[in-house]
Amino acid sequence: MYGMDGYPAVIDSDSTKQQERHYYLLSELQTLVKDLPSSFQQRLSYNTLSDLALALIDGTVYEIVQGLLDIQHLTEKNLYNQRQKLHCEHQALKQDLLRKHKDALLTCKPHNLALLKSNQQAELEMLEMRVREEQQMMDKKIVAEIDQKVLDQQNTLEKAGVPGFYVTTNPQVHVFLLQCFRNFIFRKKCHEYLLYLLTLCSYFLFQELIMQINLLELMLKLQQKESQPGLQ
Repeated sequence: MYGMDGYPAVIDSDSTKQQERHYYLLSELQTLVKDLPSSFQQRLSYNTLSDLALALIDGTVYEIVQGLLDIQHLTEKNLYNQRQKLHCEHQALKQDLLRKHKDALLTCKPHNLALLKSNQQAELEMLEMRVREEQQMMDKKIVAEIDQKVLDQQNTLEKAGVPGFYVTTNPQVHVFLLQCFRNFIFRKKCHEYLLYLLTLCSYFLFQELIMQINLLELMLKLQQKESQPGLQ
């Protein structure tokens, strides 16, 4: 019914639209969840999805998520470039040393050959030790920056009231990430590489972070679907 100033009708109309919007988003989320592994489907209860749908109603969370991802991608690219630059510098140092060793061998007198080879081997080992130490320092820096970005994302989404997001901490993640850095060949694209590391550490060290990644994926898929022409 209309009041004298007409406000009740407006409120009822807005409430109905919000309810319809909530129902639509909840229905879409329930459909998208079916693509997740069964173990995660079981953890995403009806109440969790309903709360997530409520958080997505006005579109603000979409903007927050997109902003966080933009920062993440820039960070990933920067970290990858730093690591690649260091790798190239190390390769150049090794090539320069090997070239000097080769030149020295060509001019070395036979009676000095054994001593020269011994000295060259020691030089090469010292360089390899330096390379390992500098790589470890770089990897620790990268792990710390990735860790901070994850915490920033969790904190931002938690403050925005997005259900399922809260700060997760586990000191073992640093050890695991460093092992991944040292064993993984740098042939993937920077985003795929860092996402691979984050996914691995999440799976083995804390399932709650994987759940947050899945929630992010659900929100992104829903945003993409809503942006298509002709959809609600």
